[in-house]
Amino acid sequence: MRSIGLVWSRNNIFASGVPFSFPSSPDRGNGLTGLGEQLVKICDDKNILIDLSHINLKGFYDVAKYSSKPLIATHSNSHFITNHSRNLTDEQLKIIKLSNGIVGVNFATAFLRNDGKMVEECSLTNITDHIEHLMKFLGEDNIAIGSDFDGAVVPKEIKNLAGMINLENHLYELGYNKELVEKIFYKNWLNFLKLNLI
Repeated sequence: MRSIGLVWSRNNIFASGVPFSFPSSPDRGNGLTGLGEQLVKICDDKNILIDLSHINLKGFYDVAKYSSKPLIATHSNSHFITNHSRNLTDEQLKIIKLSNGIVGVNFATAFLRNDGKMVEECSLTNITDHIEHLMKFLGEDNIAIGSDFDGAVVPKEIKNLAGMINLENHLYELGYNKELVEKIFYKNWLNFLKLNLI
């Protein structure tokens, strides 16, 4: 096992998950439990990365405190753009960047839309707004695709993996070059994994 999520948007014996709520802050609930602190330290010793996508704000800060590894949020977006509890604040993004971590953009429409609705009607611009905001804090090398194709409602212009060409073309229309698109789509993840899963 090379990575673990301590919670899934619910509380357990390790930590408090952030619930699906809009509009809402991720600052809800307690931080890591004693067992959670122990688990983070064990993961640190064994080079197991901790996925922070579903954890609340206090738990996020606790993991940042107890782990020396890069912080990752495999499928999360910007709370500044969409005020959903599952999204990351600018302060969290700064901390992830300082750890040389990575964030994968989530396609779940409730985390993309301005009204927090989980419906297919969601433009590609909603996605690129999040990409551009995340890049302000993370830079070009620490942002990736997180998708969430395994059950979430995603924009109908993408729908599934075959629709990624539409997002690619939209990024080109916005002036992104091929090198940057490839970084976001797969190269940043590959480089991150090569550096951190040795």
